Amino acid sequence: MEEMPEYLRLVRGGRPASDELVAEMRHNYEAIGGRSPLTDLTLAQADALRGRLGSDVPVAVGMRNWRPFIKDALAALAGAGVDRTIGIPMAPQFSTLSVQKYIDAAHAALPDGMRFEAVRSFHAHPRLLDAFAERLRAANPKPDELVVFTAHSLPKKAIDAGDRYADEVAATARGVADRTGVARYVVAYQSAGRTPEPWIGPTVEETIDGQSGHGVRKFLVAPIGFVCDHTEIMYDIDVQAAQTAREFSTLLRRTESLNTSPTFIAMLEDLVRSML
Repeated sequence: MEEMPEYLRLVRGGRPASDELVAEMRHNYEAIGGRSPLTDLTLAQADALRGRLGSDVPVAVGMRNWRPFIKDALAALAGAGVDRTIGIPMAPQFSTLSVQKYIDAAHAALPDGMRFEAVRSFHAHPRLLDAFAERLRAANPKPDELVVFTAHSLPKKAIDAGDRYADEVAATARGVADRTGVARYVVAYQSAGRTPEPWIGPTVEETIDGQSGHGVRKFLVAPIGFVCDHTEIMYDIDVQAAQTAREFSTLLRRTESLNTSPTFIAMLEDLVRSML
């Protein structure tokens, strides 16, 4: 919790966060136990991938806004004699405002003599769709339950400028629905930034409002824009969206995140081996 001001400064591109924002984010983190599991889960995913690839292919974790940083991960790989790196941004759908920033950060930090190649999108990889489908089937959707596929929102100006993110989110949702036989579903967006500009929607809260007005009383959220638990899952859905559902006298639950799903880790292995 004491690291929150520095973390928010990095997220905001070097601009200090207000005391109010720091307090709000600390409140959100307190609601999920005081810290995000994102780093631990990403390291566990790396360990699982390492187990599938074997000792000949080193695996490292690098993050853009917190430790372990991308630049440090690349430097450690270079120090171990690696001269070619395959980067996999841990987000299924490509966006210029998310995935591209990670790719740019890697290129900016690239040690001399190292080549870097990135996977730009895996939104329609069969094993990704299988992994999400497994989680959805395990949740056992009820006939009277509306499935809500969610992904992180994006400023509308990016979509208007040609960003293909929303199309890829829709394709992931369609692929998972086809695999599970879910005929009744919607796509919603979550975790929009606090800026005056419009962000793409509908939001999860708007979806609950609108669908409850048409008689829907149960919602099953399936986050398909994320690959592990973190604050945008555990707070934005499990706490915030669940509270909205209660306000509309409806029920909301969600599917388990992919985390170290064997099918998902097998997909990561496929991505690596396809580029080796």
